[in-house]
This record gives sequence, structure tokens and C-alpha cells, in this order.
Amino acid sequence: MYQDEAGFGRISKLGSCWSPIGVGPHVHSHYIREFRYCYGAVDAHTGESFFLIAGGCNTEWMNAFLEELSQAYPDDYLLLVMDNAIWQKSSTLKIPTNIGFTFIPPYTPEMNPLNNC
Repeated sequence: MYQDEAGFGRISKLGSCWSPIGVGPHVHSHYIREFRYCYGAVDAHTGESFFLIAGGCNTEWMNAFLEELSQAYPDDYLLLVMDNAIWQKSSTLKIPTNIGFTFIPPYTPEMNPLNNC
């Protein structure tokens, strides 16, 4: 299965707005930064997929993803093809016994079908 993660964010800062000539607008706004991340694994041959919505991209969330993926496929051995993100090689990463890793070369996103969706 190919594995990757993506970030989705919202930043609500008003940069400019329309107003009639000569009128200075008063716009009440507040600054919000909100992010969510999606970890995913997809079988390139069958299209079968597994996703986890996460609060961050780090070792803690990678551990949660691996644990849930392992539980979703308890009778299978999963070889994950990954992109060398730093949290994928952390010394505190907990790799379930039914999951193995292989890595694509650095700076080759075209080798991971999840980057081409």
C-alpha cells in the first residue's frame, strides 16, 4: 500500500475588501489558524483505502495511524511505500508486527500514486 499524508488549513485574515470611493471601510475580523491532516494508505491495484483524520503531522499521529491501520487489517501483512518524512523514521515510532516499510527515493513524489490524485 502507498502511504502519504496531506494538510488542510484555514486562515481567516481579511486582506482587502471593496468599498465606494472615499469611504474607509471598518471591518471587524479575527484571526483564525486551523489545520487538519489526513493520513492515508491506498492499494494501487485494488483501490482499497484507509484514512485517518488527524490533528497533526508528527510521530504521535503516525503511531495512531499505524495502530488503526494494523487493526483494520489484522490478518494481512502490509508493506507501506512511504516518502521519508521525518516522523516515519523517528526512534519513538511504534511499528505493528503486521506492517513493514519501504521508502521511495527523496524528492520523487511522482513515484507515489497518492501524490497524483
